[in-house]
Amino acid sequence: MDENGAAPGAEDSGLHDKLPISGLYENWFLDYASYVILERAVPAIEDGLKPVQRRIMHALNEMDDGRFNKVANVVGSSMQYHPHGDASIYDAIVNIGQKELLFDTQGNWGDIRTGDGAAAARYIEVRLSRFGKEIVFNDDTTEWQLSYDGRKREPITLPVKFPLLLSLGVEGIAVGLSTKILPHNFCELIEASISILQGKEVAIFPDFLTGGLVDVSNYNDGQRGGKVRVRAKIEEEDKKMLVIRDIPFGVTTTSLIESIIKANDAGKIKIKKVVDNTAADVEIQVHLAPGVSPDITMDALYAFTECEVSISPNACIIIAEKPHFVGVTDILKYNTQQTVHLLQRELEIKRLALLEKILYGSLEKIFIENRIYRDIEECETFEAVIRTIDKGLEPYKPQFYREITDDDIVELTEIRIKRISKYDGFKADELMRKWQEDLAETEDNLAHITRFAIEYFRDLLKKYGKGRGRKTEIRAFNQISANIVAANNQKLYVNRAEGFIGYGLKKDEYVMDCSDIDDVIVFRADGRCVVTKVQEKVFVGKDIIHCAVFLKNDERKVYNLVYVDGKTGVSYAKRFQVTAVTRDREYDLTQGTPKSKITYFTANDNGEAEIVTVNLQAQSKAKVKQFDYNFAELLIKNRSAMGNILTKYPVRKITLKQAGRSTLGGVDMWFDPIIGRLNRDERGEYLGNFGPTDNIVVIYKDGSYELTNFDLTNHYEPHEVLLVKKFDTKLPITAIYFDGGQKQHFIKRFNIETSSLDKKFLFISDAKNSKLILASTDVRPRLEIVYPKTAQKEQSAEEYLVEEMVDIRGWRAQGNRIPNDKFKEIRWLEPLAVPVEEAAGAPEADGPTMDDDDSDETPDDTAAGDPATGDPANALMENTVNPQEDEDNGEAAGSAEEDNSSDAPQSESKPKKEGKKGSDPKSQLGLFE
Repeated sequence: MDENGAAPGAEDSGLHDKLPISGLYENWFLDYASYVILERAVPAIEDGLKPVQRRIMHALNEMDDGRFNKVANVVGSSMQYHPHGDASIYDAIVNIGQKELLFDTQGNWGDIRTGDGAAAARYIEVRLSRFGKEIVFNDDTTEWQLSYDGRKREPITLPVKFPLLLSLGVEGIAVGLSTKILPHNFCELIEASISILQGKEVAIFPDFLTGGLVDVSNYNDGQRGGKVRVRAKIEEEDKKMLVIRDIPFGVTTTSLIESIIKANDAGKIKIKKVVDNTAADVEIQVHLAPGVSPDITMDALYAFTECEVSISPNACIIIAEKPHFVGVTDILKYNTQQTVHLLQRELEIKRLALLEKILYGSLEKIFIENRIYRDIEECETFEAVIRTIDKGLEPYKPQFYREITDDDIVELTEIRIKRISKYDGFKADELMRKWQEDLAETEDNLAHITRFAIEYFRDLLKKYGKGRGRKTEIRAFNQISANIVAANNQKLYVNRAEGFIGYGLKKDEYVMDCSDIDDVIVFRADGRCVVTKVQEKVFVGKDIIHCAVFLKNDERKVYNLVYVDGKTGVSYAKRFQVTAVTRDREYDLTQGTPKSKITYFTANDNGEAEIVTVNLQAQSKAKVKQFDYNFAELLIKNRSAMGNILTKYPVRKITLKQAGRSTLGGVDMWFDPIIGRLNRDERGEYLGNFGPTDNIVVIYKDGSYELTNFDLTNHYEPHEVLLVKKFDTKLPITAIYFDGGQKQHFIKRFNIETSSLDKKFLFISDAKNSKLILASTDVRPRLEIVYPKTAQKEQSAEEYLVEEMVDIRGWRAQGNRIPNDKFKEIRWLEPLAVPVEEAAGAPEADGPTMDDDDSDETPDDTAAGDPATGDPANALMENTVNPQEDEDNGEAAGSAEEDNSSDAPQSESKPKKEGKKGSDPKSQLGLFE
């Protein structure tokens, strides 16, 4: 080779010309990328089909004779148009066939739920469905091109008169580009198209053949950046078993079970076994380990398995030979207008055909009835025949919509004598009249094309909409915290002196159970705290005084501490919360001076404030060397607050004198009926202020009730629940139900006498077809019954006071019959106000309970009661709010704040709503001398 890279003798052979390679790669690559995008991976907006799908549809239409065709034969026919092999064609056919819209199928076509594949192409059969024939094909409105080998013609796009792309969905990966359009509901698409034609705004959301639940709050119209969360439908069969009925889109029962087993092996959930009973319907049984909460396990399945998946749509389609990113609403609008355009073209073609029929029918009538055919008997040449007939038609030409051509006249000459001899003018007029009516109707439809298109869509819905209702339920999901629902699969240990924590220190001090995804908060004697992820063994600093699992945004957890400032020797007391921190960053709880240290510390799960005894050193100059201090006098502030001065003198020791009660009051709870969950974020219906012993009563639509605690992990299925309220033994439940055995409506009032939690009790008839109509917890409810119009009287309505209709009895009582069972509607009215004398002794339904019989001096352990005794009155005793005590505490806290001599910034904790105080505190106390 020479210095230019040419071979020896190249000049002599004429090969010395150099070929520039700059630009070749990028040009070739762009050509290849464009080919893959346009010809393989991304669908066209006109028909919503990729090229392979379009060619399959065209081949099937050519083969169609009403009978099933072997898929192998369809693959062979499609290969005349598609130059990419039989495997891709077979896969595309199966993909379309499994969506049960365009094809009628026969044989084993696999199952998208279980992941089973279809049988071989030689065993399964397919043909176009009636719907597919109607909305996809019309040779008159199809634009054609030559196939790749030039032997046949194939459609550029098919004239689809339906938003097929959005119904089927599509997924494709090209060079540097991908598309993912989720499938939508058949009926909803048609209804949305009708709304578009009526000038209304529309919103469409995905619907999957696999069913399940979907949260579309971040769908973003199917564009890039959007996301939908899809969940399996999980039901609680009993306290020992969960059943999965539907699975998320894109997940199979096999992969779902594998993810559950993997999560169990990793310790994220605790189950005994998983049983797959899937047949015609999905049924996966998840048997729980003993002592495991079904509600927490349900959340854990969503958090750690494929029971919940996140799907990111990316609507990319080909418009005018270029890829575009658009929203699904824009695609629907385009397809709707395209349908209108195609219908208009079909009507114009039909109108022209009718005009031609009328024209030829008129010519034939004139030719026969006026005996023009006899004038041609003397003609010697064909040209003379044409001229003679043309002359005979001359007086009638003005009535035709176009000029009469020689071709029209030639067609008249081809009429046989037999037809002329049997010509029936009456029948011809009837046929002409029918054509005229069809023409008038067609022209009317063309003049009102939008109305015609709406009727077309309605006709599609009527003919093909049966059985195509929404399968995936749209629902808002709550955000599940993995740390809360993860099973405790590890044990946390601590070596306080050396400063190590972790689940591998099994020879050291046991702290608590935890999971391997938890965070741990650590407090040290030097006044610093740190949050770190739990590990097998990690160094967090020496002299650990407290460590525990850290729960982010836990506003009920309050820390009480006393520390000595290393510079001044002054002892400060403070109360604070740690709701959010940066992991592995140390935070100073003192003023940051050297040799500062913590002398007293407690961690309180419910904001308890204890009383401590402070002993000063004997050599101090203080006159009183021992005194009590109540932490309730302190406001709860943030961790950086300096605190209040406890004493300026040296402290010998601080000891606990009396365990404290919560200063936070009860917890305000709300119920969100959309997602069926409790929350503290003021979403949904306010249930009231809950203390440690309070419960919730749930009335179900099947006529049963259940008592539950107010744990945020509780599930209440929205479609099953009729009423969720704070439980109060003094408030009666009013129910109206239909007894399926007696075929009568009954009304009853009862107090809940059971005390068992998480157990359903049926309070209506168990006869078949019995159902609960209405339920209320109002003290004095009113009822309105609307009676239908009859021949004797107009429609009427009567009002009833429920307390006059039925007395309060036991929950098993049948109740009284409704006065007139032939009613049209029954509904609640605004309840009557409770008399003042009754209200003074009875709590409100939704507010904090006030019980004058309870004393504020009552010990916590007696106030809590013992549910195990079976005494509901004792088990459900209400705590008391003492406004005077709250006022005194506020004054004490204010005076203590005035003693604070520091200039360090202090932030007030957010004010708490007044409510009941918690009882039976579970404080972790530490004592340091």
